[in-house]
Amino acid sequence: MSTGKQAGSLHGLGVLCGIAAGVWLGAAEAPTKLVNAGLSPFLISLGMVAGVFVARWTVPMVLKGTGYVFQDIREKPHLIVWAILAGALWAVANTLTVFAIREVGLSIAFPLWNTNSLVGLLWGWLLFGELTGAKQWPQVLGGAVAIAGGACLLAYATSFQGTAPARGPDVGIAAALGAGLLWGTMYIPYRKAYISGMNPLSFVTLFTIGELGSVLALAAAFEGGLHRVAGELAAARPALFWLFLGGFCWVLGDLFQQYAAKYIGLGRGIPLSNTNQIWGLLWGTLVFGETAGKGIVERVLIVGGSIVMVMGAWAISSAEAPESELAAWRKASERERLRYGLKDDALAVDGESARPRRHWWELAVVAGAIGIFVWLALLARPQPVSINGVWMAVLIAVALAFLARGGLLLWRRTRFS
Repeated sequence: MSTGKQAGSLHGLGVLCGIAAGVWLGAAEAPTKLVNAGLSPFLISLGMVAGVFVARWTVPMVLKGTGYVFQDIREKPHLIVWAILAGALWAVANTLTVFAIREVGLSIAFPLWNTNSLVGLLWGWLLFGELTGAKQWPQVLGGAVAIAGGACLLAYATSFQGTAPARGPDVGIAAALGAGLLWGTMYIPYRKAYISGMNPLSFVTLFTIGELGSVLALAAAFEGGLHRVAGELAAARPALFWLFLGGFCWVLGDLFQQYAAKYIGLGRGIPLSNTNQIWGLLWGTLVFGETAGKGIVERVLIVGGSIVMVMGAWAISSAEAPESELAAWRKASERERLRYGLKDDALAVDGESARPRRHWWELAVVAGAIGIFVWLALLARPQPVSINGVWMAVLIAVALAFLARGGLLLWRRTRFS
């Protein structure tokens, strides 16, 4: 395959992964509504991260096997600390989002923390040679601004008639912006890993160590110690299934996001994944009824904001990297290869010739993960949050369709490499 055809193929795959990421990341925020049912933000974040931990060790094992994952890590040991750091940033940012939702509401907090797309775009340009083609700047930067602007329109529309709590708007806004800054900076280790040739599945296996360790430390520090945290988790057991499920959805969205960042860069992949604002709005509006009773002005703003975001996503998705930018990517990859003595396969995407054998314990781990979810499902009880079951089923079906399509193309094109 020629370089130009290969780049074009990967661009389309990266765009699909970015949009699929938005679908699943939007769905993952639904369980955070439990903060309105009285659960602590730290407890919600811990429950979600526990679900993330289970999923992030299980999904890579199913797709590639432990032998492959550990071999990948052994070949690139310098990335261990970067992956753990990225996980720590994610955990702190996720905790901040729960505070933001509690103080200013999901519809306002969502677009504020989605400023991470602009932060990621800046880091991609500054550190990794992205968007070096002058013709690409108007499309990508304009698309990113359109997505952020459309998100702000949606937030403004959904803030009418006292939708958002007024208890601590300054704290909520600061928390949401802080989450956006941390998430935007978290993408530096992402991109550093992928230009070094690490598989996203291997990266997330390390990533989750930083997540779980950080959120446990936060919960222990602010909730009165690990003993009290354990007691609160036991008391909240009827709701843990929904938090674990949210963490699982986040893993799927984050994996798609990481493949998008690998194949089309931070400046394109992250703004595309931030279309999760639209899906978050659909969950909030259709499933949780957050915009019930809105007038014509608010509805026009909601439709207008959604259209602006879609146009921004289209602009970014059509801005394929020119040869000059691909050359800059290869230069950044070569810099990492020489610095750490890596093999010259950082941009390989056709699957690996060496496939370490599978191990019997992988089935035991997968069975254990499934068992945890089944056990929590049996303990689950309805929570004091009103939902529309029909629309929830529709949105779940759409998300599963994106999962099937994106997963199938990743397998056919790259063997999840």
